Amino acid sequence: MTTQVHATAQDGGHAAAKAGSHQVLTFTLGDETYGVDILRVQEIRGWSPVTRIPQAPAHVLGVLNLRGSIVPIVDLRMRFNLELAEYTPLTVIIVLSVESPLGRRDFGVVVDGVSDVMDVAVEDVKPAPELGAHVSTEFIEGLAAVSGRMVMLLDIDRLIGADVTEMQALPATG
Repeated sequence: MTTQVHATAQDGGHAAAKAGSHQVLTFTLGDETYGVDILRVQEIRGWSPVTRIPQAPAHVLGVLNLRGSIVPIVDLRMRFNLELAEYTPLTVIIVLSVESPLGRRDFGVVVDGVSDVMDVAVEDVKPAPELGAHVSTEFIEGLAAVSGRMVMLLDIDRLIGADVTEMQALPATG
């Protein structure tokens, strides 16, 4: 299963932004629902094994060759220190465009399943709660109640951008 996100979805996102809302792709990790800006989504694909990279952080599973591009794959369950789950036919990889100090790069994130695309009104987004020095919420753009459920909106640049920098700092092998 591979789904490409085309310009038509991106055009719809611009129209929604003018109306005081934006579109997010929602996905699940366990019982929780998360969302990312639909304009960052490049592709949604079924789970496939990755090539491991020595000395990479534990949550960076490895890389995939996607049409000639080498794309790092991050397990969001591991990144969030959640209970590990088995990869099933419902497990998917969402390929996202991430901006970091080193420039734009595609990254894949492994999630339990994709839910849907939702319009989130800007006024419905509440700031992430302050949970003290030991709990980082800097990668949460906000929380929104949508269709009776709480959706955590992720700042994918802050969440994955640190991994880009960290991977650049890995010692060369060979």
